Amino acid sequence: MENGKLKVGITQGDINGIGYEVIIKTLIDNRILDFCTPIVYGSSKIAAFHRKTLGIDDFNLNVINSASDANPRRANIINCVDDEVKVDLSKSTPEAGKSAFMALDRATDDLKAGLIDVLVTAPINKKNIQSDAFHFPGHTEFLEQKFSTGTHGLMLSVCDVMRVAILTGHLPLRDVYRYINVDNIVDKLEIFNQSLKADFGVMRPRIAVLGLNPHAGDNGLLGTEEQDAIIPAIKKANENGILAFGPYPPDGFFGAGSFKSFDGVLAMYHDQGLIPFRALSMDQGVNFTAGLPVVRTSPDHGTAYDKAGIGKASPDSFRQALYLACDIFENRIRFEEASKNPLKKQKEERGNRRNNDKTVLPDNDADDALTELALD
Repeated sequence: MENGKLKVGITQGDINGIGYEVIIKTLIDNRILDFCTPIVYGSSKIAAFHRKTLGIDDFNLNVINSASDANPRRANIINCVDDEVKVDLSKSTPEAGKSAFMALDRATDDLKAGLIDVLVTAPINKKNIQSDAFHFPGHTEFLEQKFSTGTHGLMLSVCDVMRVAILTGHLPLRDVYRYINVDNIVDKLEIFNQSLKADFGVMRPRIAVLGLNPHAGDNGLLGTEEQDAIIPAIKKANENGILAFGPYPPDGFFGAGSFKSFDGVLAMYHDQGLIPFRALSMDQGVNFTAGLPVVRTSPDHGTAYDKAGIGKASPDSFRQALYLACDIFENRIRFEEASKNPLKKQKEERGNRRNNDKTVLPDNDADDALTELALD
């Protein structure tokens, strides 16, 4: 962070999709520069191609060699892709996959080195990006390995009405049941609970847990995963101080609007959580990788080849991803500060109130009150 502004790294994603369109449409609004310094990782030549294709004349990116050279009054770009790469709109090509990885690799290196504060990733094609260097189902798993600290990442979709986490992430449906066990569920609930506190400022988060089977198993009639794993995991999480509830049948849970009563929802598999999320979030949804020491967000849509180059792509999700990355970074700073010595902070606040009110509690009463607060 420089001059009170965050440095936001932005990866170009797949050059044949809508990545550059949503990036340009977001950064053309100069109000973005009031609170952050954007740094795109990609190619100024490719960016210019997309700008001309979209008929946008009043926008340019400032070319720099390093994130440390970024101009805080401009949207910047670092060239880290071959100039000879050809844009082939609406098509999946090996060159697009290679270029997407080169941008991602450079940006994550800079994030790891502290040259940028947060990362916002434009959509990639999960197939054409595959190589010896990138052999992951998506961004989440790549980032989990690159920034591993012994904890797992958690794929989290966020909008203004809900936060949905996915237990099994990018996994074929036929393999999901193998990962439905007590340890995995408790692990994800712990990551989710901590993220809601540190990243979103929810001090006592309430988490709903969905069932795997129709009607959440109907007491074992339609499957036993609820009895064997999900219910015991919820009980164990409760014993660890996590306010987890369920399991809930997904259809009724979303259909009746029950998600509004919770701070987060843990779905068992990808489509179970993301179909209702995307149906309700429209163009505002954001993907966030929780559980990592770094902040990474992305728009909650794909490359959208069918919209590439025609100017119809909405930048709303990408814009929200940029906002959320900055918010989470600042929330983490506040949470860390508040967590350093909570008892000392409470004593100082109590002392300030005493001085202001001109009333003094006996020391033993004050200590008892602090103990109750600490145990609450």
